[in-house]
Amino acid sequence: MEQNSDTRKLFDAIIQKGSLKQHVYYNTYETFNQFKKVIKKLVKEYQDHGISGERYIPFEYKNRGEFEIELKFGGDILIFMMHTNVFEFPRFHELMRLPYITDDVERSYCGIINIYNFLGDSFKYKRINDIGYLIGRVFINKENHYFIEGKREIGLLYRSFDVALIDENAAKSIIQSAITYTLNFDLLTPPYEQVKVLSVYEIQTTLDNMKIRTGKRLGFRFQADSDDEEQAPAPPEVPITEGGGS
Repeated sequence: MEQNSDTRKLFDAIIQKGSLKQHVYYNTYETFNQFKKVIKKLVKEYQDHGISGERYIPFEYKNRGEFEIELKFGGDILIFMMHTNVFEFPRFHELMRLPYITDDVERSYCGIINIYNFLGDSFKYKRINDIGYLIGRVFINKENHYFIEGKREIGLLYRSFDVALIDENAAKSIIQSAITYTLNFDLLTPPYEQVKVLSVYEIQTTLDNMKIRTGKRLGFRFQADSDDEEQAPAPPEVPITEGGGS
């Protein structure tokens, strides 16, 4: 059956957008595997460094599946999660004004690797109501350029999307910065008003199901942590519009 011009344009658009998203997905997946490689190397270096002190301080890698990495150190856990979809920056995002993007809008389509910080005890004791924090996210586009949004040490890393290329050295800088931020992101006592009452049910419930949530900044606003305000304002939390699956 003969195709008219509108049909051909539609099919071409499907192929073009699908190919773009597959390309971005592949780059993000390769970057995520670089993260795994770097973390494994850091664990080996830590073991070779030698352990001193009376107690063992863990620094351990755990493969949580194809799209998740767990790195445990001290009392903290970092979870690196690759999203399987491809996203585009919103029109009002600062990056959309870059000549790098205006010259080729396809460069604004990115895969995302999220970095979350949890307490080690939350997993150890199965405290399912505990919370973790998104401390950074890495965007990778079709040309392997990357951009970072994040807290303090992470957010202050390379933000020049037009020239920043992701490679093993960049991945190592991101991971080490995430560890540094986590080490300085301490557990604060929750506000008294949040914990002044306790039900009979809660006191009789095992730790596995305790409803008293624990988190590093529980009760404090995350966008600008109290200890950040005197140093540098945190980057704005920017909504991302989903661009569909790869």
